[in-house]
Amino acid sequence: MSNRTYTKEQLDAALASMGVTDQTDVSRYGSGHINDTFKVETRRGVRYILQRVNTDIFPPELLKSNIVRVTEFLKSRGVKSLEVVGYENPWRLYAFLEGYSSVDLVTNPKEAELAAGAFAKFQNDLAELPPPRLGEIIPKFHDTVDRLRLLDEAAAADVRGRKASVAAELDFIDRRRSEAATLVEMMRRGEIPERITHNDTKINNVMLAPDGSNVVIDLDTTMPGSALYDFGDMVRTSTAAAAEDERDLSKVYSKKEYFEALVRGYLANAKFLTEAERASMALSGRIITLTIGIRFLTDYLKGDVYFHTAYGEHNLVRCRTQLKMVESMEAQKDEYERIVRG
Repeated sequence: MSNRTYTKEQLDAALASMGVTDQTDVSRYGSGHINDTFKVETRRGVRYILQRVNTDIFPPELLKSNIVRVTEFLKSRGVKSLEVVGYENPWRLYAFLEGYSSVDLVTNPKEAELAAGAFAKFQNDLAELPPPRLGEIIPKFHDTVDRLRLLDEAAAADVRGRKASVAAELDFIDRRRSEAATLVEMMRRGEIPERITHNDTKINNVMLAPDGSNVVIDLDTTMPGSALYDFGDMVRTSTAAAAEDERDLSKVYSKKEYFEALVRGYLANAKFLTEAERASMALSGRIITLTIGIRFLTDYLKGDVYFHTAYGEHNLVRCRTQLKMVESMEAQKDEYERIVRG
């Protein structure tokens, strides 16, 4: 969670700018690391989510345009989504999703299937969003080729003198450069189409209701991309047997039954997929997981300037878990491909 602090006067002024003046309590909410999020209680009994956007990461006006366009379009189609009550940069106010809850970790295959179905439906729902094209909030976000370029730059600069200690990790990545470029090259050649994608497909970005309905939240990175970016990140997060920063690599592997559940849930709802996209689903898990490992290693070499860390080698530990996950997916490559074909 962000460690930025705000006075009561600052929070009250933000709420007043969006028409709320009867708040009785404003308290920190959720586990996000990027924006500052608060739950607002009012005398009327109406609750809100108040957020201050991190403008060091997100371009505020472009983000506002994307969020408003996406939520209004979904509303026009009768799709339950986040409801924007007010938006005065850098602050925004959402209606509280009453009766919905989320989980931070996938604990059984059914949850994996549900999450995959929710994100596939989200992509379906936005497939007919009219022009203009959504803005790219973070350009080249899942561009593995560009992430490799940034890694090379960080390794060459070696500002913290850490390069020698990560020779094994750099070698692991070097041996996979050709495959790592596959999705980017397929998009460049037009073999797989551009979609509107969420780009942060962790299960805690799906809010669940007791009746089985769900709402996809945290729309800040919703922008043009590949459907395979979203599916690949689901494979990375939802099939992991251990935490992202598990030090004991013997505990780290990709769980086949969870992968099968993701495929089942995703294909049941992703009606738009082309044959080329479907054929690359297992590959996308390996590539996106490697990409995140590259990002962790890049940040470690640069001195931990992007990801929040709890100790000196935190980003290196995270990198190693991702590379071990890639290794596990590679060992199960034939089985994962069979599951997708089936």
